[in-house]
Amino acid sequence: MRVSKYLVTGGAGYVGGVVAAHLLQAGHEVTVLDDLSTGFGEGVPPGARLVNGRVQDAAAHLDPSYDAVLHFAASSQVGESVVNPGKYWDNNVGGTLALLTAMREAGVGTLVFSSTAATYGEPVDGVLTEESVTAPTNPYGASKLAVDHMIAGECAAHGLAAVSLRYFNVAGAYGAFGERHDPETHLIPLVLQVALGERESISVFGDDYPTPDGTCVRDYIHVADLAEAHLSALRVAAPGEHLVCNLGNGNGFSVREVIETVRKVTGREIPEVVAPRRAGDPAVLVASARAAHERLGWTPTRSDLTRIVTDAWEFARRRR
Repeated sequence: MRVSKYLVTGGAGYVGGVVAAHLLQAGHEVTVLDDLSTGFGEGVPPGARLVNGRVQDAAAHLDPSYDAVLHFAASSQVGESVVNPGKYWDNNVGGTLALLTAMREAGVGTLVFSSTAATYGEPVDGVLTEESVTAPTNPYGASKLAVDHMIAGECAAHGLAAVSLRYFNVAGAYGAFGERHDPETHLIPLVLQVALGERESISVFGDDYPTPDGTCVRDYIHVADLAEAHLSALRVAAPGEHLVCNLGNGNGFSVREVIETVRKVTGREIPEVVAPRRAGDPAVLVASARAAHERLGWTPTRSDLTRIVTDAWEFARRRR
């Protein structure tokens, strides 16, 4: 097997760290570029070289010896993007523009980009395909969509081989690598905080949606399945093409299903408090991942909610 050399921006974060670990296990050489503003040094897998710096500084670290870049470095809090949009245009759009320029100048011709379902906005029917209308409802989603447009232009003008992977709800853990956001906004780790006694209760934002139990339904994907899709994307990226693929399980779990699964996995009481609906929360948000199946040859194998919660729970307990 040929050993490849990869630059992983944001590789000290949750998803970037798990992808870096998979690259190393596949026998490749990995350099992580991360300023540790939201990532953690211990999130960088052993064997990877850590360079402390912003993605805007990529030109100082890229050279023709690299085979590809996997780009995870971004600001990613929806609420923060609404009150501080300039940060998101600077970090996400400006940072990626600097990265694309550095790649072109260094002759590195392959990119896998960490995108998001937030590029779509509020779906009409709850099931999103790559052909769904992109109408982001916040600056975070808008900044990621702007990057997708930038990448498409780079592919057309300069022959870049690029794949944008639009994630839905990433969850679970992979050994020593799991979620540790600050602040935490994702449902599964928040419910696990209740199980650990770190939070009194979990808020259920709306229980009167047109769903089987009245709570919102979301598509959850295991972080290890997500990582495998990135390795597949590296294999299929083609010069001059910008491939966009959704990554999800193709089915959803409700808020109450998640809470009940955490109760069963942990054996703990999980008090819940019903709160008013949040503005902009669609009843159902589920991915069609057919393009990923067809183009990447990718099928998630850890889509069971109990497996996802169990892995996240083991990680959460180890961190205490």
